[in-house]
Amino acid sequence: MTTALAAGAVAVASQARDWHLPGGRMARLRPLTARDRAAEQAFFNGLSLDSRHQRFHFGLRELSPALLTLLTDVDQRLHRVWVVEALEPGLPVVADARFVLDAEQPTRAEFALAVADDWQGRGLGRRLMAHLVAEARRQGVQQLFGDVLAENRRMLALMRESGARLQAHPGDAQLVRGTLMPNA
Repeated sequence: MTTALAAGAVAVASQARDWHLPGGRMARLRPLTARDRAAEQAFFNGLSLDSRHQRFHFGLRELSPALLTLLTDVDQRLHRVWVVEALEPGLPVVADARFVLDAEQPTRAEFALAVADDWQGRGLGRRLMAHLVAEARRQGVQQLFGDVLAENRRMLALMRESGARLQAHPGDAQLVRGTLMPNA
């Protein structure tokens, strides 16, 4: 392993957090790395069509190479991404959470998260939302927002529980915009 790869692996390991989940399962939150491209593809492929629709707002059957690159080739400064990996064999990534700073207003960021169908209902979404808010606060983000399909009751409930202000999306009647103020 090269020195740069070894240093990167140590940095990621030092940022990893192990989470105990209901039912005795364990998972690890850590920053996405360049090595996660195949794991992110497998995570997406494992999502149900409904979960894909809830995350991307349209019926996406597969990630194009360009979209996969957009989701995985990130700088971890303007586009911050974390994955949750199961600490059991065969399940490398079971959740993904991210925010992207607005290039024109770096105190604003848009967030998104997704949890594998079999891992929903275990508190991962709640923990990921809290993590995103804490990281946004550390980075000086004053407004963290996400657009959610109006039919996505679970995500809307999670956003309400997290203290988000929900309002109609300004450009799409099918969406609701949830806004959090991490530094308030």
